[in-house]
Amino acid sequence: MKKYTKIFAILTAVVLLLSVALTGCGSSKTNESKSSDNSSNNTAQTQQKKEPVELTVWSHLTDPEIAKVQEIANKWAQETGNKVKVLADQSDFQAFSTAAQSGKGPDIMFGLPHDNLGTFQKAGLLAEVPDGVINKSDYVPMSIDAVSYDGKMYAIPLSMETYGLFYNTSKIQTPPATLDDLIKLGQQVGFQYDINNFYYSFAFMAAYGGYVFKNNGGALDPNDIGLNNDGAKKGLSLIRDFVKTYKFMTADIKGDIAKGNFQNGKIGLYISGPWDVDGFKKANVPFKVAPLPTVDGKPMPSFAGVQAAFVSANSKHQQEAWDLLKYLAQNTALPLFETGNRIPVLNSVLNNDEVKNNDILNAFAEQAKNAIPMPNIPAMTAVWTPAGNALQLVTSGKATPDKAADDMVNQIKQGIATQQ
Repeated sequence: MKKYTKIFAILTAVVLLLSVALTGCGSSKTNESKSSDNSSNNTAQTQQKKEPVELTVWSHLTDPEIAKVQEIANKWAQETGNKVKVLADQSDFQAFSTAAQSGKGPDIMFGLPHDNLGTFQKAGLLAEVPDGVINKSDYVPMSIDAVSYDGKMYAIPLSMETYGLFYNTSKIQTPPATLDDLIKLGQQVGFQYDINNFYYSFAFMAAYGGYVFKNNGGALDPNDIGLNNDGAKKGLSLIRDFVKTYKFMTADIKGDIAKGNFQNGKIGLYISGPWDVDGFKKANVPFKVAPLPTVDGKPMPSFAGVQAAFVSANSKHQQEAWDLLKYLAQNTALPLFETGNRIPVLNSVLNNDEVKNNDILNAFAEQAKNAIPMPNIPAMTAVWTPAGNALQLVTSGKATPDKAADDMVNQIKQGIATQQ
């Protein structure tokens, strides 16, 4: 018995020793695991604490507007701990491209006319707008179309502009509602505009069904040009009549001459945009603005321009840049309206009392509802010169509307071909 008791005691001691040893190993592994978890958490926290960045914004707006944008950007910078520089810039596409590709370009371009976007996008310089940056339904639909390319958004709309009909209130109490009214009143009080400028005269071609490029579900087709269809030719005939039949203006009239004649009271009707408003006010011209008159019972489409902002695809701070741009888009609409007569594209700001009570800018906003964004694809650069030449030939009587339209489209097609 003593022998077995002694053996049992030895076995018991061995078991106890093994138990202690195993417990120690388990504790060590547990501590190592906890240490590893703590290390991972610390790393994650370190990664979340990003170093402040400095963003650069280039802007094509006016100096007073840029100062206002800088003021608002400073508030974002203060809230986020980052820095922002908003700089005036009037460089062309090539200068931006060179700067961007060399790492010296801006993170954001703010206030660029939307019709430049196609050229920038084709060169790979635009970052696509991420989901959640804006709610499209908050914006005037036309402005979303203006910053979209092949169905994708590459910029955020900031403001819009188009042209309308200025009328002298000392000569005209009620603005012309129809094209016939415009012609009748024009014969009584005078009517002029920059007639050989395709930007303005497009409205009379579009009124009858003319178009630049066919819009196929949000994608513009440069192979389908509608500037020599029956509607466009009818519009060119009307434009010729403004000069040859009604003698509203000479064939060589320039925009500055028409503007001066309206400002001096020599004419009572004039087509232009918001950029002329302040000058007329300072000159104490008695005027108001109305949407363009209807044609055959339908609103007359005008060209619309949209000031847009985009993030450079070469920006090293994409997340911060989009966060800043979202903040600027939400907070600059009313200040730009007050500072630069920029017509808001945010529905909420359009419904602001300060905006609604401004009869003049509201008239442009009404016209913008029927406006067509200037095509933003690179092919549009091949349109302006042939279109301007066609208008000059028609108004001077050197070509019929039919021939001028056909020649114009052929020249546009040739120009597009050289781009490819």
